[in-house]
Amino acid sequence: MARKYFGTDGIRGRANGVITPELALKVGQAAGLVFKRGEHRHRVLIGKDTRLSGYMIETALVAGFTSVGVDVFQTGPLPTPAVAMLTRSMRCDLGVMISASHNPYDDNGIKLFGPDGYKLSDAIENKIEALIDSDLGKRLAKGGDLGRAKRIEVAGGRYIEFAKRTLLRTMSLDGLRIVVDCANGAAYQVVPEALWELGAEVIPMGVEPDGFNINRDCGSTSPEELCRKVRELRADIGIALDGDADRVIIADEQGHIVDGDQLLALIAESFMTDGRLTQPGIVATIMSNYGLERYLAGLKLSLARTPVGDRYVLDHMREHGFNVGGEQSGHIILTDYTTTGDGFVAALQVLAVVKKLDRRVSEVCHRFNPLPQILKNVRYKSGKPLENAKVRSAIKDGERRLDGHGRLVIRPSGTEPVIRVMGEGDDKVLVEDVVDGIVAALNRVAA
Repeated sequence: MARKYFGTDGIRGRANGVITPELALKVGQAAGLVFKRGEHRHRVLIGKDTRLSGYMIETALVAGFTSVGVDVFQTGPLPTPAVAMLTRSMRCDLGVMISASHNPYDDNGIKLFGPDGYKLSDAIENKIEALIDSDLGKRLAKGGDLGRAKRIEVAGGRYIEFAKRTLLRTMSLDGLRIVVDCANGAAYQVVPEALWELGAEVIPMGVEPDGFNINRDCGSTSPEELCRKVRELRADIGIALDGDADRVIIADEQGHIVDGDQLLALIAESFMTDGRLTQPGIVATIMSNYGLERYLAGLKLSLARTPVGDRYVLDHMREHGFNVGGEQSGHIILTDYTTTGDGFVAALQVLAVVKKLDRRVSEVCHRFNPLPQILKNVRYKSGKPLENAKVRSAIKDGERRLDGHGRLVIRPSGTEPVIRVMGEGDDKVLVEDVVDGIVAALNRVAA
């Protein structure tokens, strides 16, 4: 069933377009009412990234929650995984992250976590949706039952200690020169501090947010400057996070990018060697390179594939007992530690292997040769371009030309009006030609 507000990762859209103060107020009221269970004082924890619109949305959410009798803890800028962790740690009934992740600053979003730190199920989101559009006037709190709001000053420090505890107490990053790009986003304070406390020499980038520059020419979606800085300063490694720090991309000492597929291969082998894998395999999405699947097979490990989206990866992990999963984009989920993707915790696992093996990052992180993979995005204004007859014909022709020697994954984005066209195969020239043909058909429809 089509939903009005929730997408694949909470509610997301243009600030004061889709995400208005009125909507945020109603979300606070509706979510607060859904999670009011029992007679205790109910509490919600609200974190955010560094977008200018975060002030507006946070204030409206606080009004919504307190108006239905829910107390609010406000953390200020904090990574999404920190909000999930603290929701559980502080015994809150609900957690909220105000962020549009890797999107530009003028977008924003509202992500909700249950008391267990996991994102909400579709069923609970549907209950919240139903309440958003209903008349809640008679369900507002009265008098002394109104909620209170309080700023939590120690939230960042608690996340730093949590992240450090994912490593052995004897693990030190002494001797490593690390360039870290925080995308002018939610991790700009906590991640450089944590790396310094672990003993690394830290060169921070993207740590001067102004409300407008989150993800702008920086972070995991634009790592070019990070790579240049790694080469210029002869650093051992570069770490690039996105706006809410739930994904990570690594640059080796040569300034070459290491994507999520390589990180999954590295962590899977490390966990297997240490006897920490709970299943003989990992979970990834249909977008992960076939080279990853081949590499894991050589280790006698399986690769279970899900639709794109970290929630689908996590659902499969929980249902089937996996503890390592993620996406090529850098969402890495390690359920021994976290209930959602955590870019910094994933980076720490990579650093632990680098220190353990005492080898260069390029040697440690290059686990397999990926098959040529071409990904192009086509932005559209409205409608359903993939249902167009000429587009379907172009896709069918592309599949015929690949003839079992490659694969196509064509899907609409869950967070923006974009069609993603991915082709993969041993013959790069053929794959590029096939992808270009489908993109051209889509552009004719989308124009």
